Amino acid sequence: MRRAFVVRSRWTGLLLVVVAAAAITGCGDRSGAAASPTAVVKVASVVEEDVPISAEWVGTLVGYINAQIRARVAGHLVSQDYKEGSFVKSGDLLFQVDSRPFETAADQADARLRLAESQLSQAKAQVSASQAQVEQALATVVQAEAQVKRAEATQRQTELDVGRYTPLAQRGSVSQQELDNAVQSNLANLAAVAAANAAVLNAKASVSQARAALEKSHADVNAQEANIGAARAALADARLNRGYTRVLSPVAGIAGFRGANIGDFVGPSDAAPLTTVSQVDPIYAEFPISEQRALAVFRRWDADPRAPRDIELELVLADGGVYPARGRAVALDRQVDVTTGTVLARGVFPNPGNVLRPGQYAKVRAIVEVKTNALLVPQRAVQDLQGVNQVAVVRADETVDVRTVKVGARVGSLWIIGEGLKPGERVIVEGGDRVRAGQKVRLVSSAPAETGAPK
Repeated sequence: MRRAFVVRSRWTGLLLVVVAAAAITGCGDRSGAAASPTAVVKVASVVEEDVPISAEWVGTLVGYINAQIRARVAGHLVSQDYKEGSFVKSGDLLFQVDSRPFETAADQADARLRLAESQLSQAKAQVSASQAQVEQALATVVQAEAQVKRAEATQRQTELDVGRYTPLAQRGSVSQQELDNAVQSNLANLAAVAAANAAVLNAKASVSQARAALEKSHADVNAQEANIGAARAALADARLNRGYTRVLSPVAGIAGFRGANIGDFVGPSDAAPLTTVSQVDPIYAEFPISEQRALAVFRRWDADPRAPRDIELELVLADGGVYPARGRAVALDRQVDVTTGTVLARGVFPNPGNVLRPGQYAKVRAIVEVKTNALLVPQRAVQDLQGVNQVAVVRADETVDVRTVKVGARVGSLWIIGEGLKPGERVIVEGGDRVRAGQKVRLVSSAPAETGAPK
């Protein structure tokens, strides 16, 4: 209804204009009045430049490191030693867990270590004693073997006497008593040799027993050394657990609110951390980019290996202000989100004053390409008539040419024109709604205006 009313109004206005023109013409025929005055317009020149094209995404700030602080040993929380929301340094004490049970455990482990060391000393002393017994047994073997040789020598002597006395006794040269004495002495010496050999065997058995005892002593030493190793490990573990009662910050950053109260029983299996410390200098900005944009970047890098990989980023904060420090893109996530068709990108920004905090929303802006030889006109030179973009161009003879143009990206207060204009042509930026094609106009200024794309 409104459009029909506008059309009827336009036709009514057109009829009035026609009637008025006829009346003026009639009057002109009678009075010779002059034609209507020339329209006054303001123009700007079409500028050709290399224009950086920017893209903008909504992102979220994320801590460079978000360290969840948890109790590494179970116990009662006895103190909180930091101010919530304050900056803490690496190694600062955040919480204290009751350390008395762990101090007792460390003392017990230390006592077990000392006992194991004492037992090791005893085992080593037994090794020395067993070694001495082995040496003594070996000496006894040597003595017994020497006794065997002496006994054998004596027995051979008496055996010779028996052999010499036997024919003499038969001839009567020696008495039978002398032969019998020689035989008895030889028999006694044979028994002495057997006894000496038995003594050697006994001495060698003693050596075997002493060596077995020595081996057992060495085994006892090894066992005690193993016990000492276990005791030292237990002591180190007890001391480590005692140290874990002091909950320290692993990084420098902003410490959040506490998640447990003094007196609570805390431990490694707790669902919620005691607190979180976020390193915010530098700080990450994470933002989703379209799969198409990621492909375009990858293809550009593949086509030109020398193309810069460090993409500079600009951060627009929630209040509309631009963060003064520039950042850079550092990574893309490993996969595309199948539900949104986007890839999570990450940029890093310096944050020396801790102005930026994790969880803040911000817009991330980056130059994604440079359009060479782009034609630029002020936005107010382009008129949108029911989805058709038109520009009024002033020819060299100061007449108007209305053209349909193809509008590209917006750069600041300028439009990039893809088709319909040429460099240096003059477009109307003020008064274009009062002129028509072929109408002669008068220019306020023919100098270029509003040219130059923002860098």
